[in-house]
Amino acid sequence: MTTATTVNVPDLIDEQKVGSFQIRILILCALAALLDGFAAQMMGYLAPPVAREMHLTPAQLTPIFAWGLVGLMLGALTFGPVADRFGRKPVIVLCTLLYGLITLATAKADSGASLAIFRFLAGLGFGGVMPNAIALTAEYSPHRRRGTMVTVMFCGFPVGAMIAGFATVPILNAYSWRGVFVLAGAMPLLLVPVLAFLLPESVRHLVIHGGDNARVGRLLALLNPQLAFDPATHFVVLEERAPGIPVVHLFRQGRAIATVLLWTAFFLSLLDIYFMTSWLPTVFHNAGITLSLAVIATALLQGGGVVASLSLGYFVDRFGAFRALSITFLLGAVCLALLGYTHSVAATMICTFFAGAGIIGGQTGANALAAAFYPTYIRSTGVGWALGVGRVGSIVGPILGGVMLSMHLPLTTIFLAGAVPSLVGSAAIFAMGRTQVSINAKSALGMATS
Repeated sequence: MTTATTVNVPDLIDEQKVGSFQIRILILCALAALLDGFAAQMMGYLAPPVAREMHLTPAQLTPIFAWGLVGLMLGALTFGPVADRFGRKPVIVLCTLLYGLITLATAKADSGASLAIFRFLAGLGFGGVMPNAIALTAEYSPHRRRGTMVTVMFCGFPVGAMIAGFATVPILNAYSWRGVFVLAGAMPLLLVPVLAFLLPESVRHLVIHGGDNARVGRLLALLNPQLAFDPATHFVVLEERAPGIPVVHLFRQGRAIATVLLWTAFFLSLLDIYFMTSWLPTVFHNAGITLSLAVIATALLQGGGVVASLSLGYFVDRFGAFRALSITFLLGAVCLALLGYTHSVAATMICTFFAGAGIIGGQTGANALAAAFYPTYIRSTGVGWALGVGRVGSIVGPILGGVMLSMHLPLTTIFLAGAVPSLVGSAAIFAMGRTQVSINAKSALGMATS
């Protein structure tokens, strides 16, 4: 069929079924999220052998964790606005390339200081990938499936973290911790040409920035083979837009309170995630659990995140976006607190699984919420700054864990302290749902009201 002379691109995308083209985008972006999850978890497993080889204390290990996360934070804050100006695809491809090259070089680190520098530079490179992967997935998804598409895409993060757990131990035994960095650097370098050839640019971004009609028409035709466009077709995106500094617009049009609450939830959620992924293997091992069981328990943390991410859409549809995410974070807080009181391996595994379901699953839902909350012209900025602020929490988390371990605090105190951020994050998401601008955003997310 031939479409009308003027085509509203978001409306056209919303009318389509999810097809192979959107699934391709989801898979490619999920692979990028997988690399992020692998990188996040592997340092937790590498901390003991690195400490032994370089004679580092827990306090000396903390900067290695922290500087990598500082790089991720700065990358997210910087490359989100860059992508809103120049496009999602080039930023994703370039940042993935930089991350792979620098991670390969990390295998040559010979001191705690050099390792921290390499981790910072690698984080700076990769920090721009996730906000743009989230934005790109959201922008090609029909609104009724947008939340589900983003949450499924972000399942790559806990899957990558699980792979890190199962891949790290045999590589450590065969090639030492340096072999893990070789693998972690090779994976993104293999992904770069795939992204370059198969990942499309955001069609909404092209229209807003005056992309040529022929390219826009070709991309839209990939959504549905029955679509055809006359060369004179005029493509439009009838969304709010404004000139000036993108970050400023995050606080305009009634978005200020909701943005602050969203940032609060991201900060506290990522604080908890990186607190657990960085130190959980060490904490379990110090508590008398064998290293192999500690690895399995930490993998179950990520497994809980995968299960929660895949099932969250049902609960969102049933209970509403903000209410469901609040309950999810509350579940994580309760189960994390209970970890301090478990006295058997089975109970530890169960609580770890549901702690991951609550905290990692909640973060997955928060990503989808951020992608839907902001319009196209500031979407990468909005998601990037939410993740950037969250990365500050991811820096605080490992530091907090290192301080508590250095103080030799009991496990009950450590896990109770870890439960507090998720509890407050639950309240922040619930409060965000009470702001009118967030409630109005539900239609963009394709979710029920809370």
